[in-house]
Amino acid sequence: MVDEVILLDYWPSMFGVRTRIALEEKNIKFDYIEQDLCNKSALLLEMNPVHKKIPVLIHNGKPVCESLIQVEYIDETWPRENPILPSDPYQRAQARFWGSFIDKMLPGLGKLMWGVKGEEQEAGKKEFVEMLKMLESELGDRTYFGGETFGYVDIALIGFYGWFDAFEKYGNFSIEAECPKIIAWAKRCVKRDSVAKSLPDSEKVTELVPELKKKKRVQYKESLLFIHGCIWNCESVLFCSTCEPTHGSVCFTFTCISLSPAGL
Repeated sequence: MVDEVILLDYWPSMFGVRTRIALEEKNIKFDYIEQDLCNKSALLLEMNPVHKKIPVLIHNGKPVCESLIQVEYIDETWPRENPILPSDPYQRAQARFWGSFIDKMLPGLGKLMWGVKGEEQEAGKKEFVEMLKMLESELGDRTYFGGETFGYVDIALIGFYGWFDAFEKYGNFSIEAECPKIIAWAKRCVKRDSVAKSLPDSEKVTELVPELKKKKRVQYKESLLFIHGCIWNCESVLFCSTCEPTHGSVCFTFTCISLSPAGL
């Protein structure tokens, strides 16, 4: 039986990049179906009825949701080629820890990209840089986070690299000046075919941001929802029901679909 693999995704998603890279690392052929996040497809709503967000991996008709879960699923389903998670239980636990840590960068990025100017944006920038420095310390002088082996933590983080130019432009800072080892690591990762094929074009991402900001300003007036005693600021397609908001974080979305914090 030939595996049928489908990926529902949105081209600039830093989370969808993870799944794309994992599939490429395993040399798994898959059908890519681009999603319109303002008009979500019946297939997306059927395959992810709980959170209604991308990416969704569909394997032989069965959906797997959440990007890091998808990466683990891909590694376990096709274990022979290019292992992604370490075989050692302790190292595997450490990799999962850092994957979870990476997703906790989202609230700071939300303030950096979409918050008001001034103190809020500076606070987001500081939070983001501090977390990158922690990752830089964990990386040390290794080629990849797993040593000489490209793996789980690398896949978890490299999707953000396609957005670095936009972060720098709209945050008015240099990531390379703050975290040179992270940039050197990213450049090594991009030399891998799986990464080069999967990352969105950084120029196109940067060009997309003004459109997202414009939509945010238009919709912001109508997007303060009081739900279950919580105010949800629905601001951006970057951090939203399509992009896996972290535990307890604000849900940033144009479509105002996520009514409660959706964990990764």
